[in-house]
Amino acid sequence: MHANKHTNPKVTYSYYPKSPVRVQDVIILLGAILLMVGAAFLVYMLQPHFKALHLERMNNSWGIALIVVGTALLIFKICFLIYILFLYLQYRSVKSVPDEKLPVSTVIVPAYNEGELVYRTLISLAQSDYPHEKLQLISIDDGSVDDTWDWMKKAKAELGDRLEIYQQPHNQGKRHALYRGFNLATGDVFVTVDSDSIVRRDTLRNLVSPFITDEKCGAVAGNVRVLNNKNAMIPRMLNVSFTFSFEFIRSAQSKLGSVLCTPGALAAYRKDVVMACLPDWMNQTFMGQLSDIGEDRAMTNMILKQGYHVLFQRNAYVFTNIPEKYKSLYKMFIRWERSNIRENIAMSKFAFGKFREESKIGPRILLLDQWLKVFVAYPGMLLMFFLICTHPLLFLSSAFLSLFIFSSIQVFFYTKRHNLLESLWAYPYSIFYTFTLFWITPYAIATASRRGWLTRDLPQKH
Repeated sequence: MHANKHTNPKVTYSYYPKSPVRVQDVIILLGAILLMVGAAFLVYMLQPHFKALHLERMNNSWGIALIVVGTALLIFKICFLIYILFLYLQYRSVKSVPDEKLPVSTVIVPAYNEGELVYRTLISLAQSDYPHEKLQLISIDDGSVDDTWDWMKKAKAELGDRLEIYQQPHNQGKRHALYRGFNLATGDVFVTVDSDSIVRRDTLRNLVSPFITDEKCGAVAGNVRVLNNKNAMIPRMLNVSFTFSFEFIRSAQSKLGSVLCTPGALAAYRKDVVMACLPDWMNQTFMGQLSDIGEDRAMTNMILKQGYHVLFQRNAYVFTNIPEKYKSLYKMFIRWERSNIRENIAMSKFAFGKFREESKIGPRILLLDQWLKVFVAYPGMLLMFFLICTHPLLFLSSAFLSLFIFSSIQVFFYTKRHNLLESLWAYPYSIFYTFTLFWITPYAIATASRRGWLTRDLPQKH
C-alpha cells in the first residue's frame, strides 16, 4: 500500500449532458399510456366474451387446470410482492462510519476495450471522499485492442502512486483480471468497479461501512443507476427498471441479509471471505466447462454459502453505461439469464440445508421466486402464442391491462423516490420487453451451457 504523495488532481468528471425533452419521446410515452388505457377500456367492453371464454374453459379438464395453475401463480406473485414491500419498508442504509473506522480498501477496476471511460472511472474513484492512505487503486487491462491502455496510462500520469496499472498478456476474461487484482490487493476489503462506471464522492465510504457495523457482513452491493440515460431510448427505459430492481428489490433482500447478486458495476467483499472461496470461484465449471460469465452472482453465492450476510447500500451510487442498441441489449440479457440459471442451480444445492445460523426461510423464498421465472418460461411463451392465434383481441387487451397494472407499481415507486416524468418510461419499457425480449429466458435455458461474453468485442457493458 503506497502512502499518499499526491494531492487530488484538478480533474473533473461529468455525467452525460442532459438532453432536452424530444418530440419523439413525448409521442412514445403518450402512445404507451394510451395503449394501456385503451386496453383497460377494451377489457371492460369485452367482458361478455371473457365470461364466455371462462365458461368454455370450465367445461374441460385442461381449462380447469390452466385456471387453477394460473390463479396459484398469481396469488404467489402477489404475496411475494407484499412480502418484498414489507421488507423494503423496514430497510435503512448504513450510515458512513468516521474516517478512523473506515477499513483499508482495495478498489479493482478490470477493463477491456473501454477507451476513455476507464479514465473517467479511475478519476472519479480517485476523487472519492476516502482517506488516501487507506485506499489502494488497481486497474487491469484485460488485453484490450483499442486505446484503453493509453487512457489508463493517462490516469496513472495524473494520479501517480495512488494508482497501479497492469496489463494481461492477452484477453483472458473478467474473472481472470479480477483474480489477479485480488492477489495484488493489500486491503481488508476488496471493491470491484466496472470500467464504464462513475461513482459519487461518498460512494466508497458508504459502500464499505457495513463491514464495520456488521461482523457477519461478507459482501455489499452498490446502487446501480444508468449513466447514459440521456443518450438513447433504451437507457432511458432501463433507468427506471434498474432503480426498481436495486432500490426496491435489493433493499428487501438486504433485510434478509441475502442480496442474491453483488453487481459487477459496484460491489465490496471482505478479504478473508473472498480468499476462502477464491480457488473454487476461479475453477468453477458448468456442465464440464470452466465458467467465464456470471462471476458476480457466483461470488455472491459462495459468500452466502459460507453463512455470511450479503447487504445492499442504497446510498452507495454508481452510474454505469448500458447498451443503447437492441442487439447489444439482448446479448447482455442472455448472458445475465444464463448466469442466473446456473447460479440458481448452485444456490439450490445449499439454500435448503443449514448454511447459516439465522432464519433460512427468506433466502429460500427469494430462490423460489427466481425459479418461478424459469419454470413458467416455456409454458408462458406457448400460451402466449396460442392465445394470439385463437383469441388475439382478448389476449392483447388483457396483456396491455396487466402491463399497465404492474408497470404502475414501478411508476409509483420511482415517482416517490425521484420524479414523475422519468418514471413514465416504465410503461413503454414493459411493452418493449414483453413483445421484443420475451424469448430471452427460454433461449437462455436452452443454451445455458454455452460460453462467451457476447458483448466483449463492443465498447458496451461488460
